Amino acid sequence: MEYNTQLPKLEIPEYGRNIQVMIDHCITIEDREERNKCARAIIQIMGQLNPHLRDIADFTHKLWDHLFLISKFKLDVDSPYPRPNAETFTTKPKNVPYPATKIRYKHYGKTIERIIDAAKTYEEGPEKKELSRLIANHLKKSYVNWNKDSVTDDVIFKQFKEMTNNELHIDENSALTHANELKNKNHNNQTPITVNAGGGNNKNRHKNKKNKFKHRNNNNRPTS
Repeated sequence: MEYNTQLPKLEIPEYGRNIQVMIDHCITIEDREERNKCARAIIQIMGQLNPHLRDIADFTHKLWDHLFLISKFKLDVDSPYPRPNAETFTTKPKNVPYPATKIRYKHYGKTIERIIDAAKTYEEGPEKKELSRLIANHLKKSYVNWNKDSVTDDVIFKQFKEMTNNELHIDENSALTHANELKNKNHNNQTPITVNAGGGNNKNRHKNKKNKFKHRNNNNRPTS
């Protein structure tokens, strides 16, 4: 008995060992015309085993690349596409740059910090004052969303000063939106579950079925 651990490693396990054996056999065919014919037949089988590749643009090109990859680039056939090389698959991808900036309050996010920076550029006036109030109200809304406990306006005003470095000012005598109202808004924004899309409720539906069954029994009752 042979175990998979004793067999050669599969280059692309998704295609299975039978495809690997077919390609290894195709490499040994000396006649080039027969070898090309065998390669095209293997491509058709690979496409049938992986129908999801048909949703990918130019999926046939991908199958041919996989064919050469499984053969470890030893297969010499006429491909309708440029022949890939080993370096194409061994080159390491470039590192994705991630933001290195720190977020002071993670439950508020980075976007609100950018909005604060933009608000600082506004000229003093009613527009900047109203924008500062909206930012503070948004801080309270985010706090309620990500924390189970409620929060007082004093806490929001304190964190607002820290996040804005005291460059934005807000009238602390003006009350922000109540926490319970914010919770109700979040609850009301959820999509309601429709019990009966036909317009009636389950009680009426059950009543109609009962009346229909009663009418059917009356019709089947023998007359004297």
